Amino acid sequence: MTQTTHSSTSPGKQMLSEQVYAHLRDAIMHGDYAPGAALKPQDLAKQQGVSLAVVREALVRVVGEGLADRLPNRGFAVPAFSDRRWQEIAEARRTIEPVVLRMSIEHGDVDWEARVRAAHHRLARTPTHVPQEGEYYSDAWAEAHRVFHRTLLEGCGNPVLLETFDRMWTASELARRFSGHRAPGRDGAGEHRQLEEAALARDADTAAEVLARHLTQTAAELTGEQCSRLVDQP
Repeated sequence: MTQTTHSSTSPGKQMLSEQVYAHLRDAIMHGDYAPGAALKPQDLAKQQGVSLAVVREALVRVVGEGLADRLPNRGFAVPAFSDRRWQEIAEARRTIEPVVLRMSIEHGDVDWEARVRAAHHRLARTPTHVPQEGEYYSDAWAEAHRVFHRTLLEGCGNPVLLETFDRMWTASELARRFSGHRAPGRDGAGEHRQLEEAALARDADTAAEVLARHLTQTAAELTGEQCSRLVDQP
């Protein structure tokens, strides 16, 4: 009698895949690969000293986060810069996040208020740029930025909506990096302060409006369009 053994991914392979994934994610985010650049599994496997299977597993994860594309019969590549792509991401976020923010303001408790205040304090005190990381937003600021926006929405109490936010946020991270490079004079700190104040004042209408404008501004800077062309004015 022949016994079939079903083996799961070994811990060693999982660790290697995690390392390659982290390397790829950081390299794409830091601009080591130009928009549209090919991500060749064979070259990556050689560079990282791992198997093709490990590299492909890491690439699938990066694709799932929206930081790479899987092209039919052409392998993997960094997303090409496309005004339409960023507009679609911004449109999705403008449609969903203000609604979730309203829910969060309605249902969030005192602990949520405290987390929002703490997350904003951390964001306001974290430098947006540091010399050793070049022209793009610093890694520390990018993480503080993510935590602030997610914390604003966590009061909604719906994990499915928060998972949707997580996917959209990661997919739009490259767009935010480009925005920071092209429009360094933007008063992002003021926009975040308005968001915090409106949320803690339980002013859902103002908070949703400020958030929609905040999301629109990034898309407008990337495409060279004015905000008035991207959102309806009252």
